[in-house]
Amino acid sequence: MFQLPFPVRDANASSGSGDLGKLPEWDLSDLYAGEDAPELSRDLDWLQKECAGFAADYEGKLADLDADGLLTCVHRNEKINNIAGRIMSYAGLRYYQLTTDADRAKFLSDVQEKVTIFTTPLVFFTLEINRIEDATLDALFAANADLARYKPVFDRIRAMKPYQLSDELERFMHDLGIVGDAWEKLFDETIAGLTFEIDGEELGIEATLNFLTEQDRSKREAAARELARVFADNIKIFARVHNTQAKEKEIIDRWRGMPSPQMGRHLSNDVEPEVVEALREAVVAAYPKLSHRYYELKRKWLGLDRMQVWDRNAPLPMETTRIVDWDEARATVMEAYEAFDPRMGELAQPFFDKGWIDAGVKPGKAPGAFAHPTVTNVHPYVMLNYLGKPRDVMTLAHELGHGVHQVLAADQGEMLSSTPLTLAETASVFGEMLTFRKMLEKAKTKEERKVLLAGKVEDMINTVVRQIAFYDFECKLHAARAEGELTPEDINALWMSVQAESLGEGFDFMEGYETFWAYIPHFVHSPFYVYAYAFGDGLVNALYSVYAEGAEGFEDKYFDLLKAGGSKHHKELLAPFGLDASDPKFWDKGLSMISGLIDQLEAMED
Repeated sequence: MFQLPFPVRDANASSGSGDLGKLPEWDLSDLYAGEDAPELSRDLDWLQKECAGFAADYEGKLADLDADGLLTCVHRNEKINNIAGRIMSYAGLRYYQLTTDADRAKFLSDVQEKVTIFTTPLVFFTLEINRIEDATLDALFAANADLARYKPVFDRIRAMKPYQLSDELERFMHDLGIVGDAWEKLFDETIAGLTFEIDGEELGIEATLNFLTEQDRSKREAAARELARVFADNIKIFARVHNTQAKEKEIIDRWRGMPSPQMGRHLSNDVEPEVVEALREAVVAAYPKLSHRYYELKRKWLGLDRMQVWDRNAPLPMETTRIVDWDEARATVMEAYEAFDPRMGELAQPFFDKGWIDAGVKPGKAPGAFAHPTVTNVHPYVMLNYLGKPRDVMTLAHELGHGVHQVLAADQGEMLSSTPLTLAETASVFGEMLTFRKMLEKAKTKEERKVLLAGKVEDMINTVVRQIAFYDFECKLHAARAEGELTPEDINALWMSVQAESLGEGFDFMEGYETFWAYIPHFVHSPFYVYAYAFGDGLVNALYSVYAEGAEGFEDKYFDLLKAGGSKHHKELLAPFGLDASDPKFWDKGLSMISGLIDQLEAMED
């Protein structure tokens, strides 16, 4: 199933205006030349035949294969994943360029149905792997080093063993997946089709969210109230989508015997529940010294008695409103990447030169930003909605980091290249940090430095504090849905229950803010995804502190980490840096970096 692996970091969603220069657009021909391309028809025909052939050759026989035979089976499965991934990447990316186009939506749905039908006979593969005895598998790995390389894949598959259903039910679940995807498409199309009116101008959601970062407070308020009005008008649709998706998940989890709604995400992330809980507890405990303390500083800078929700991402009073054109954004990020290591610049360059980035805001285009790895023998594609705000430069740095990571991991092959979400944010957040440090280094005045520090702190709060608050909201949402249907008012109340705790006592919440859960895609596309952002930020902050201390050979170790893709557990990947995410103190190390930046801001007040 095609799914955006790195949904929009909505807290930083922004846009702007002005002459931005020539913005790049995707060239999808590296996947297929068009929906009528003979290569696409050829691959669909191959996929149908190969899936049937794979099932005929291996169903009921996996346990009897020797090491060489199992390796051949794995390689054939990997090729199927590659071709199916290529087809779905093309259909999905083309759709996200113009989600309101009925032909593109139909093409995606038709292809998705075909791929689902073709691949249903393959459901047996993971089920039979989980029936092989541990000792038998260990002997096969010992007999063939090439097969042993895939042990992490087998380990992840076998982590689902306790929650596996019968073969017939698993095939049913696989087929039913297209129904859940239809609800996701309803959400995407509804969001893309929303229109907002600000000062007599009709805008989409990206441009409207942009006004929340305007210097003019009246414009920020107008945008917040208009967002609330439109969300309220559509709240029944959003509530229906969330109710249905959460109920579908509850049914599947119940049948599988999952101990919690979050467990499936933890398994796919290859992370222990107690590690996630330690992260959550550390962040919640740090709310007072992070978000509460920072927003109190910001309240004073803005000269306000009380902060309103439309002040959260407001620029500082001394901040100069300026548009960063595309060439400057590109130069800024490339300089930061190359200063860290010339290899990083070489890997990033083709994204700008070869049609791997789609940057402009266009009617009907999906909101936000992501990097999609496609398949390992093509290349990633980056989507932005770039309209020249300084934060858009950081989003470019972020998504380009994903792209570089995906390029480096591609050599692992289709089954080992994909990283768990917790590790997927490593290169993206590190790329942001490199860009921020380079910009801070160039700051000429105290005011410039203050604006940059404040901007970075806000991004970190949005990535850590806000995403953990999102995670708590999701936990409450799924727990409540398990007890019965939720009205829009029920969901609104759950949303508001996490807001004051995370933002602090200094905020007032306007009427209508209770609906702002409605536009966040993570809750629909990838339940419990959001803690991966906080995990990634904490991990990178700890990594960066090792780099800043001048650790010998850091760059080579860092490249090795990215090249590993999903072939190693986070404990093994972090060990060369002397770090361990299972140690509760690990999270304090990352959170201390944010707190230290706030210390610097407080010191500037003297």
